[in-house]
Formats: sequence, C-alpha cells, structure tokens
Amino acid sequence: MVTKKPGIKVGVSNRHLHLSQEDLEKLFGRGYQLNPIKDLGQPGQYASEETVDLVGPKNTIKRVRVLGPTRKATQVEVSRTDAFKLGVNPPVRDSGDIVDSSSIKLVGPKGEVELKEGVIIAKRHIHMHTDDAAKYGLKDKDLVSVLANKDGRKLIFQDVLVRVSDKYALEFHVDTDEANAAFLENNDEIEIIEKF
Repeated sequence: MVTKKPGIKVGVSNRHLHLSQEDLEKLFGRGYQLNPIKDLGQPGQYASEETVDLVGPKNTIKRVRVLGPTRKATQVEVSRTDAFKLGVNPPVRDSGDIVDSSSIKLVGPKGEVELKEGVIIAKRHIHMHTDDAAKYGLKDKDLVSVLANKDGRKLIFQDVLVRVSDKYALEFHVDTDEANAAFLENNDEIEIIEKF
C-alpha cells in the first residue's frame, strides 16, 4: 500500500500522432515545421495546427491532430473504439514501443505515408517529476493501481505505468475509452491506492 497523497491531475489523451521530420515533410512539404497552437500538460509538448487523415482497411478518421515536437519515429495513438472503426488491431504498448505494431496510411495535404508499423493503444501511465516520485515513494517503471471516483462511478485502473523524469510534470494519462468509462475529464483527479 502507498501512503495516501494528494490527487493526481488527469490528462485525457484523444487520438493523435507524433511525426518524424521525414514523414512530416512527406505529408506537408519539404522543410516543413509544425505550428504550435496549444501547450500540453507535459513541458515542451504541444498540439499543432496540423492534422492528417488516418486511412485504415475499413474506414478513415479525418483531421487527427499532430502533436509536437517531431520525434525519431512516427507513432499513432488511438483508442480501441478508433481501432475498430479503422479496421486495425493495435497492441497496448508503452509510448515509443512500436516494433511489430499495426500499420496504417497517413494522408496529408502534400502527400501520403504508408506506415508499416507505428499504431498503438497507449498503456495508461502517470508522468512524474523526480521530486514527485520521491514524495510518492515510487520509481521509474513501477506499476500502481489508481482509483477514479467521480459522479458515483468508482473505477480502479490497474497496471498503471509510472514514468519518471526531471522533464515531466505530474499527470495521469488515459485514453478516451477509459476516461469515458470512469466519467473522467481533463483536470479531474485520481488517487494512487496500491503499488505492485
């Protein structure tokens, strides 16, 4: 059991993608740079004005937001509901773990990218600054259970990955399917109740 600590802010993760510079230029044109429109909960991360279409075997989801800055490899993060609509079967993975994940086609205003791998359902996780981890008695890659308790709907999320870095801000990330099941919205709070 972990000693009870203050609640942790929720960040609901809508479908989105992270692009490599190479794929960004294929989709938007040579030398293209992302245009930030809104800072996100994690320092240095932002939503850009750019969107692309995700084209799966069954359907297309249009205008999916690109998050910045660019990364080493392109990664698409969807919910299980999105995956059903697209006709893909992505694994539940930690961010960045895209080897042998699902494929998809990305369509931008200037071109297309056929991703052989890169589509995942992101594993629920908590970002923690090193100072926060010390307060909670946790370390990087620990697994915890958290309690969501909103509007009479109590729900325990297990196998929540703790990610610790001095570049992180304290925030619980969960996708739209899981957030909807627990009635959670951005800036609600959850509580860590157990460490494995």
